[in-house]
Amino acid sequence: MPDQTVDRLLQRLRRLADGPARWIVLAVAAASIAGFIGAQRQSAGVTYGRSPSTATVTEGSAGESSDAVLPSVDDMKAMVAAQPIVRLPGAVAEWDQAKVAAAIGGTDVRILVAPPGLTKDQQDKVRAVDNATIRVLGTRVSGGMYQATGSTPLEWRGQFARNDVTGLLVELIHALRKEDRKGSGEPTPADDDPGLWRDPTEAEVATVADGLRADGHYIATGATLKAVPAEAAAQAFGDTAPLVVALPAQPRDTAAPSYGARLSTLFPDRPLIVMYGAWIEYHGPHAADFAEITAASFYSRFGNQLSTYAHPQGNVLGAYLALVTDVRYAGLFDRPLPYQPFDPLRVALPALPWLFAACVVAFLLLSAAALPRRHPRVALAGLASATRGGVPALLAGLTALAVEVSGLTDATADPALTRAIASLGAARDALGKGLPDQHVAGLLDDAERELDAVGRAVAVRGYRPAEYLRGRLT
Repeated sequence: MPDQTVDRLLQRLRRLADGPARWIVLAVAAASIAGFIGAQRQSAGVTYGRSPSTATVTEGSAGESSDAVLPSVDDMKAMVAAQPIVRLPGAVAEWDQAKVAAAIGGTDVRILVAPPGLTKDQQDKVRAVDNATIRVLGTRVSGGMYQATGSTPLEWRGQFARNDVTGLLVELIHALRKEDRKGSGEPTPADDDPGLWRDPTEAEVATVADGLRADGHYIATGATLKAVPAEAAAQAFGDTAPLVVALPAQPRDTAAPSYGARLSTLFPDRPLIVMYGAWIEYHGPHAADFAEITAASFYSRFGNQLSTYAHPQGNVLGAYLALVTDVRYAGLFDRPLPYQPFDPLRVALPALPWLFAACVVAFLLLSAAALPRRHPRVALAGLASATRGGVPALLAGLTALAVEVSGLTDATADPALTRAIASLGAARDALGKGLPDQHVAGLLDDAERELDAVGRAVAVRGYRPAEYLRGRLT
């Protein structure tokens, strides 16, 4: 049974090999490997996490410089020598005088407070006042080799929503006095006094809510926002336009209305941004996912720039929205999926090497099946290992085959038949003369090869040597 199964399989392979099958699989193999190699040069057209925006707060060309006029350096030195705290016209920084005085103690600390938005040359003039212990440019606090910066949302909120530099001044004074405040039990001054913020009244909420319903934004008197950056807002929140409330910086010593929580209950499904000066709060969908980390990233990156210059709220809001877009595309909330059309090549690409390998194997099998075949007990084992009586039988079988196919050949197959008959005659003579078996086997190989070509040409089943001799030599 196994021999019969193998024989049937070989017969099927030979029939396939006689047709165009092996050339078809060879063409498929060539096409698959060419497609695979060519696809290696392709690149994706859309990157999943690439944000279309760039968060930046520009310097020098965005209206952040003021038109402040400073006294001369000598005049400022004389002013600082005359009194410990000097406020130049336009200065906005405020602080808790009791806390700062307690930090100063009995030391001689002199503070020069300048307005925000000074040019580089004007800032150099302020730094040239060398008898000032601490210099405050806008809300940027520096002195000696140090600069104090906020590091928590409470400190940033106090600095940018209320121009409060209490914590920065206290930290810098202790640093200049070489005092370590860790473990002293004294809390770090920050905007954590509940008396600094209050719930808005119903009238205040109604006024702001009416503006949001009518225009999508509310701009209070004193705010510097002109319009909401539409493109940046669309990139940040997609199809849902954010509601924006713009308020001026709040007085340090007066409780300011905290609108975020109240307004978010009126507009629960809308992104809500509330601005107090340069401070931005977000309320609304996904706030827990990104609001805190976005605020920390924004003010840690741009806090120095915002504290020194008088940036309009439009610049601050545009940069904040760009950073929200970056965070959104990074996947922290509502990540948009770029459209990718179906690409058959991309789907099939991993299978192409396997298809190539399968086609190569199929081609080799069909090519092997197309080669001249002899009976497995005589030809495939080799005439050298056959008995002397097997050679005449093979000679007789091939001669009979040549006679039978001679009436079926045409001009195409006649030359092969002629060569086969010549080889058979030579083999008969060699066998009669007792020449070595290897010589006779070579002649019979030639005759079998030519007769196999004749059998393929006549296209009659059973006239190829391997099939014709099967029953005669078993």
